[in-house]
Order: sequence, then structure tokens, then C-alpha cells
Amino acid sequence: MATHIGAEISGVDLSGPLEDEVVDAIRSAVLRWKVVFFREQHLDHAGHLAFARRFGEPIVSPSRGDASPAEFPQVQTMVDRLELAGRYGQDRAQWRDRRRNSLLHDWHSDLTPWIDPPAATILRAEATPPYGGDTTWANLATAYAGLSEPLQRLAESLRAEHRRGVGYLPKPGPDSYLKDLQEQPVVSIHPLVRVHPETRERLLLVNPYYLERFVELSRAESRAVLDMFVDQATRPEYTVRFRWEPGSVAFWDNRATIHLGAQDREQLGSPRVLHRVMVAGDVPVGVDGTPSTAVAGRPLSES
Repeated sequence: MATHIGAEISGVDLSGPLEDEVVDAIRSAVLRWKVVFFREQHLDHAGHLAFARRFGEPIVSPSRGDASPAEFPQVQTMVDRLELAGRYGQDRAQWRDRRRNSLLHDWHSDLTPWIDPPAATILRAEATPPYGGDTTWANLATAYAGLSEPLQRLAESLRAEHRRGVGYLPKPGPDSYLKDLQEQPVVSIHPLVRVHPETRERLLLVNPYYLERFVELSRAESRAVLDMFVDQATRPEYTVRFRWEPGSVAFWDNRATIHLGAQDREQLGSPRVLHRVMVAGDVPVGVDGTPSTAVAGRPLSES
């Protein structure tokens, strides 16, 4: 679908039993193209989970809201993120205003404050607006490879603090989200360049949604360095944009990508309902062989 990232796979029914050869072909495509897309699939929650299990062990998301099905704890239902805002007594506009301080900082990979972020995410669409609500992915391997050699060396030397709730502006008075962040902090220190455990590619693990500072850099220095690497990772030539339709499925390597959901749906009056299953991952390892370290919070594998 683009030079560096994204492929569409047709001729396969994800709701039925899949031959090992088909599973291997899908896995190879995900590793090569970082995100793959399927159209006109007819998956229910059970079928979604069964498909995900062919690629690893599904995990329970720590950010599930009331919209998610109780009988399928590994499935997270997202209705334009309203379910998470509602959990903390805020509407969507309040949540976005207090949760973000930069449009670029909406780019993210899933759950990197945890020591063992998911290896992959499989997202399926149940309902979509007639237009708007696209998602864009960026390839972190080409982002690293496209850096000059001096900046590659700088990136390889850095370790970053990934923290749940970075950038949140507390409400005046009681704030249940702030209370949750204080009572259940989740923080890990990850290398800025990790080595992919399967492809051995070097990946620029820049995640502005959760990353606020680099170890041994000041906050001012961290902001400048972070913005530089986010700009690099999100260069248009490293990205692919996908338009959702009911029955669409996106399957991406969470280790090798960051993604961005376009915030252009509020005026349409037609919600986007997506269901997410994430597959367990491992502890990132840097170029020098040093693994990430947990500062606070339990691993996702123990959730």
C-alpha cells in the first residue's frame, strides 16, 4: 500500500479455521510490512480471539471500559474512546483537552509504560462513519534507518522513561484519573533503539503518547530531542493511512510501529466502534543487549 509500510491481504476468511501455511504467510507479511489489512471480514468476539491466538497469547487490556464485553476479557471495545473518558467522569472534549499537550503526541504504540508491551494488535471495525476516522501507521525500522549515522549513535545511547498518564493536566478539585495515576503508577525505562526479537531490525522506539523524558537529559533537552525523533518517525514517506469500513481488520506489529487515529469524527454524529485484541510481547532489548527495566507496575503478563 506504500513503499515502506502496509499491505492488504485478500482471499482469506479470518472467521474460519486457517491452515498453518496461511498463518505463516500472514505472520511473514506483518513482519515485512509492519501492518496488514483485511476487508469484509465477519468476525465476532470469539472468532477475533481465535484468530489472535494463532499468533500468540491474548492479554487483558488495563484500559478496558464499560463498553467492552464482560464475557471476553481479552477484547476491548472502543467507541471513539468515550468509554475511557466516562470511567473518569469526563466527556470526550474534556478528556482530550486534559490528556494531550501536542497534536503530534497522539502518535503512539500500545502500552509501552509496561515492561512487556504487546507484540501485536489486531483491531476490527464493527461500525464506522461514512467518512473520517482514518488511522495512520509509521514504520519505526525505516525511521531508524533514515537517520544520519551520528543521530543513530545518539539514539542508541539513550534510554527513555515511559509513564502512564504523561502530559495529563489535572482537573480542579477531585480528579479520579489523577488519583488512579498516583495510586497505580506504571513506569518503565526502555531503550530508544530496540532490536526486534524476530527480524533483528533496529527500531526507533519513540512513543510521544507515553514518553516525556530521557534518562540523564533535562526536561528541556528531552522535549527538543523527543520532537526531533517524532518528526523523523512520522515523515510521510514512512507512513500508510487506512480508511475503515465495517468488517475491516488491521493487524500490526506493535514493536515496529506507532499509529495515529485522526480526530475528525466529532461533527459526523456517527460513532466509530472498534474491537481490539493485543498479543503478549516481551521485554525490549537495546543495541548493547541491555533490557528495559521496570520502575513501577506489574507486567502485562501478570495482569
